[in-house]
Amino acid sequence: MNLDDAKKVIDIAESKMQKAIEHLDNELRVIRAGRANPAMLSGVMVDYYGTMTPLTQVASVGSPDARTIVVQPWEKKMIDPIEKAIMAANLGFNPQNNGESIRIMVPPLTEERRKDLVKQVKHEGENARVSIRNARRDALEEIKKMQKNGLPEDAAKDAETKIQKITDNYNKKVDDVLHKKEQEILTV
Repeated sequence: MNLDDAKKVIDIAESKMQKAIEHLDNELRVIRAGRANPAMLSGVMVDYYGTMTPLTQVASVGSPDARTIVVQPWEKKMIDPIEKAIMAANLGFNPQNNGESIRIMVPPLTEERRKDLVKQVKHEGENARVSIRNARRDALEEIKKMQKNGLPEDAAKDAETKIQKITDNYNKKVDDVLHKKEQEILTV
């Protein structure tokens, strides 16, 4: 066992923690904060000639202002299936079809809904923290195994210290992401 092996364990742990942050960002992008955002429709699947297809592959989705999302199908005959898919996604939107495109007016959030969204954000943050802790635990277990197989004790301690610093750094990143999203949700 040598220091390169310990470095690999640390790098793998850091990679897992980075993936937890990326996953958190993706999950929070879907949670709406009162402003119209095309990402709100990212989970909508449309029946495209018998195949369930993501909305973004059959139409362009844009947000011309803070309260409106516009879906412009690439084929006019796809307007009805897209409208049905948005309704079926149960996002609380009421799409309006003008024959050319679909407009979605994003209603302002109520205080109660804002609090529910903040709870949802905190839940996603806790999931990210659990992933980070799991990555730390796995790395520390691997370092202990390496120590039993001949890794010097001081090198093992250094590796454990580095792993803890990285964990603290990623937990702070989770806190920063959550704080930013909560501010976004609570800002009227």
